[in-house]
Amino acid sequence: MTYPKLPGPFFRRTDVLRIAQDLLGKHLYTNVGGTVTAGRIVETEAYRHEGDNSLALHLQRKRHQARGLYVPGGQAYIYTVYNRYALFNIATHDAEHPDAVLIRAVEPTVGIPEMLVRRGLHSAVRALTAGPGVLSQALGITPALTGRPVTGEVLWFEDHGEVLAPADIVASARIGLEYAGPEAAGLPWRFRVRGSQWTSPAK
Repeated sequence: MTYPKLPGPFFRRTDVLRIAQDLLGKHLYTNVGGTVTAGRIVETEAYRHEGDNSLALHLQRKRHQARGLYVPGGQAYIYTVYNRYALFNIATHDAEHPDAVLIRAVEPTVGIPEMLVRRGLHSAVRALTAGPGVLSQALGITPALTGRPVTGEVLWFEDHGEVLAPADIVASARIGLEYAGPEAAGLPWRFRVRGSQWTSPAK
């Protein structure tokens, strides 16, 4: 069965919190080196240019990469943390508003054998894709893909018709933002599919 790709206007909407929630249940696909892999999105985080001190600090610390967010919504923004993990974000809104959604976890669905090879695992356990760094590794996502459209042939999202009720979405504080202070760190902008076994560790 063929499913529709999410179009550019989906990512150019003004409400990044809505986009982050709407991505839950959608399917993220990659085609890297001719190998297609995919996973159902079960966890996201939103970063907004207004009212989000953590993003301001991020942009300050990553000035050489920050220009990757000043683009029309629908482009990949990928950077590395701890000199190891690539984190996959999608720029949203427009070039004047550096909003973004971080994909934090997926449930693997397509190309699982290749994912296992990339991760050095023998079975599809939770550690395969439950976390932003490991899901990027499993899906072959690297900083070299920054600037790519997420509506193309290398990176894309599909709508498989799943509709999540508000009660099926858990909102909580984002992870790893303690440095930004209690106000920014406590914003409930991390969204998870309730009951999923594939979300990253709760904190």
